[in-house]
Amino acid sequence: MSHKNVKPSVPDHLQFKRQICFPLYSASNAVVRAYRPYLDELKITYLQYMVLMVLWEEQASNVKTLGERLNLDSGTLTPLLKRLEAKGFISRQRDKTDERGRIIRITQSGNALKSLAKDIPTKVAKKTGLTIEEHQQLKTLCLKIVANSQ
Repeated sequence: MSHKNVKPSVPDHLQFKRQICFPLYSASNAVVRAYRPYLDELKITYLQYMVLMVLWEEQASNVKTLGERLNLDSGTLTPLLKRLEAKGFISRQRDKTDERGRIIRITQSGNALKSLAKDIPTKVAKKTGLTIEEHQQLKTLCLKIVANSQ
């Protein structure tokens, strides 16, 4: 007896086509891949770029606040910061108000990358094929998922 024509019964809520996890995962990977050629030119990774964007806005941050803003734990953030420091884009200094903490500051070289990266968001946005309104809707929905999942 052949099993080729026999399909197991799967409840609707377990059907692959009904899941949001895979499209979200795939879309996230596609967006990160869209950034890659531009970030490769700057010799930085996507997560390093995220750190630099926060520091371009704030110039300095403690590690804890930076981790919260980027939703990254210290085990991920610390080696990333060490690599950015080795490249000369940031400096890490002891926090004078908390001996255990570190203050991360953007350096002159790190700030110089801002002008080289200024067109990256527009280029990546065009690659997605979404309108400005769709970008905003997607961002809002993603932030809602993150907020409700914590």
